[in-house]
Amino acid sequence: MSVVNSDFDSYRLSDEHQALRDAVRDLADKEIAPYAAEVDEEGRYPSEARDALVRAGFHAVIIPEEYGGQGADELAGCIVIEEVARVCASSSLIPGVNGLGLTPILLSASDELKKQVLPSVAAGEAMVSYALSEREAGSDAASMKTRARRDGDDWILNGTKCWISNAGESTWYTVMAVTDPEKKANGISAFVIHADDPGFVVGSKERKLGIHGSPTREIHFEDCRIPGDRIIGAEGTGFKTALRTLDHTRPTIGSQAVGIAQGALDVATRYLKERRQFGQALAEFQGLQFMLADMAMKVEAARQLCYVAASRAERNEPDLGFVSSAAKCFASDTAMSVTTDAVQLLGGAGYTRDFPVERMMRDAKITQIYEGTNQIQRMVMARSLLK
Repeated sequence: MSVVNSDFDSYRLSDEHQALRDAVRDLADKEIAPYAAEVDEEGRYPSEARDALVRAGFHAVIIPEEYGGQGADELAGCIVIEEVARVCASSSLIPGVNGLGLTPILLSASDELKKQVLPSVAAGEAMVSYALSEREAGSDAASMKTRARRDGDDWILNGTKCWISNAGESTWYTVMAVTDPEKKANGISAFVIHADDPGFVVGSKERKLGIHGSPTREIHFEDCRIPGDRIIGAEGTGFKTALRTLDHTRPTIGSQAVGIAQGALDVATRYLKERRQFGQALAEFQGLQFMLADMAMKVEAARQLCYVAASRAERNEPDLGFVSSAAKCFASDTAMSVTTDAVQLLGGAGYTRDFPVERMMRDAKITQIYEGTNQIQRMVMARSLLK
């Protein structure tokens, strides 16, 4: 058989993916970017971004059509997050956190539970957050203390989850809790909580280095009673669902990091062309050209790795752990280095809030931490290589 193909398109975005990128970029430039500095400065929720994303149907594109969603693939989900993050990382957590909260439901929930939750999110009436971490159970998530016990047909939850992105803004929460302490990780189950459930309490907002527009709060369960059908999958499968979820969502964090890095690269490139020193544009100094080239090279490498990881996740390939962790880890390390270099290239101006690169540098840091620190990602990759 011939492997030469004059219409070679095996390794490029489809026309639909490219059209989606153009549409999201246009919306982000017009309806999200103008508020990004103010959202950061005031630490307020980016309601303009939420409304714009909901109107356009970009707030949760991966919900299947049968539940009222767009039915987009995971690569499309990454492209949406990337393009929003290019102008405002906080706003990119609207599609990002929806995707994270939805994924356990998409992977493991009954059709009845999907019908309860997904249509309201697809319609933009509700958002969904993900609750795995606790103060004493971060990287070691299996040591969580939150408990769920049966009471007749219901479940009763007690405990506290922390670092919950968009808590207080979301209506639904995907929550991991221990149902059988004897079985350790195999005694953890997954549940869906509604903000109106009795005994559900939202805590105060964390004061953070970056992503000021995405509220991060504790959530508390005080004899929180939920109907029995709100368990995701079988009892004891919650931790497996949590780990599978991260295999699918880590590329979205990578894509958020790529977007932040691309935004900083765009600003730095424009600045080098405009700013003059010693009688010439900064862009004419070879030392700065080399910095810019290295930044762009790393951003493009990170983007391609995230797209490959998302595509493999969409196909549900086995052993996603390595490529998903690699995408998240490489892209977030890239975002941190590229945003730091962007601040350097703008000099004193880069250190002021008159330019967005200092915000991008602060926002980039969290991508190295959440959904598994980059130290954990390296453990996942090493384990995959050595098994």
